[in-house]
Amino acid sequence: MAGAHTARSTVGVGALWALTRAALLLLVFKVPWFWHLPGPDVTSDVSVIYHGWYEVLKTGTYPLTDVTWQYPPAAAFAILSPALLPFLGYASAFYVLACVCDAAGFALLLRAGTRPGRSTRGAWVWTAGIALLGPTAYARYDVMVTAVAVAALLAGIGGVRRRRAAGAAGRPRLMGGLAGLGALLKVWPVLLLLGTPRGRWTRLSWASAVMAGAAVVLVCALYGPGAFAFLTFQRDRGTEVESLGSLVFHVARHFGWQGQVLLNYGSVEFMGPYVSAVSDAALGLTVLGFGWLLWWRVRARVLTAATLCDAAFVAVLVFTTTSRVISPQYMLWLVGLAAVCLVVRESAMAPPAVLVLLATGVTLLEFPGGFGHVVASDAQGIALLAVRNGLLVAATVTGARRLWRRTVTGAVPGAAGPADGDGDGDGVSRDAAPDTRATAG
Repeated sequence: MAGAHTARSTVGVGALWALTRAALLLLVFKVPWFWHLPGPDVTSDVSVIYHGWYEVLKTGTYPLTDVTWQYPPAAAFAILSPALLPFLGYASAFYVLACVCDAAGFALLLRAGTRPGRSTRGAWVWTAGIALLGPTAYARYDVMVTAVAVAALLAGIGGVRRRRAAGAAGRPRLMGGLAGLGALLKVWPVLLLLGTPRGRWTRLSWASAVMAGAAVVLVCALYGPGAFAFLTFQRDRGTEVESLGSLVFHVARHFGWQGQVLLNYGSVEFMGPYVSAVSDAALGLTVLGFGWLLWWRVRARVLTAATLCDAAFVAVLVFTTTSRVISPQYMLWLVGLAAVCLVVRESAMAPPAVLVLLATGVTLLEFPGGFGHVVASDAQGIALLAVRNGLLVAATVTGARRLWRRTVTGAVPGAAGPADGDGDGDGVSRDAAPDTRATAG
């Protein structure tokens, strides 16, 4: 019966993926007879901004004078990737490659979910979440980064493994290498390493991340100047109109606040009195959030396969929710990590995963459909932002509480996590057991 249910689920989610992705491609290719979303053109980032960077990168240098270039050096790989399909125009090639990365993430999740003890719920979350974000999912390179992050976490829990290791799980070196690559694509995948099992597993995965990152940095530095120009441009960003802190100014505009909404450093931001104070407060919240995550890491008694995914999901929730900028494509990060969590039946993240899916749906209503209302700070715009950001806050708090209760106050002595499938790690059970005995008594 279980096998039949899995087979039906696989067929159903595969059909839904194909149907929704066809719709996304029709939207980004702007097929005349198909439905068009209201609001700004979400594809202009690819056809104008990305294409402009592509032309600069082709000359052997990074966009040194373009303040909208705010990404780590390996982002150049994503921007240059349409060159792999020279028979297509730049934008068309980019959309096709985004769909290929989406398909790769889906296939990995589906394959992992059909294994004993796993669940196909992750493939359903991935399919629904990306569809709910609409064409923005294919008009940004974040789906490429998220696919790398999904592969990294699945390697960590044993969702990706070689045939010769058929009975084993968890590949720390592969996970670390993919996390290191992801961090050089868009920083946040480094947070995947937060919940790695203590001992040799952590040493192997973290060392692999450092080595992979160093190799990528070396390649990028040799490619051309300006690989780290993004650091200055990112530092100078303010409070973007969709962020949690922006709600202060959306409401304040109705009470005479003398600020403006302007395009600044590649995003639409508030400019005016007290903006720097709110931006600093957001940074302070991020620091406090990461301080809590480090405290959790010290206090956690057992780190299992579920913990590896759950901790990564909560960490990226903290990073996203407290950020000065919450662009619509950030939801892809959360959808991807929520999907991996739900592959593992023991995960505690089902409720926050549902909240993330709801927030993603509201994000589509807010951008592109309601973005004019957001910029105008009218009642509809404020309501959309309040609901979306409120759902993110609820997901963050719920996820953090469930992670703490599962691993700190409610940890099960002697619980075992992923074993090492490469023969190069100790697994979790031996590393975690001494720590558990020390605290359980």
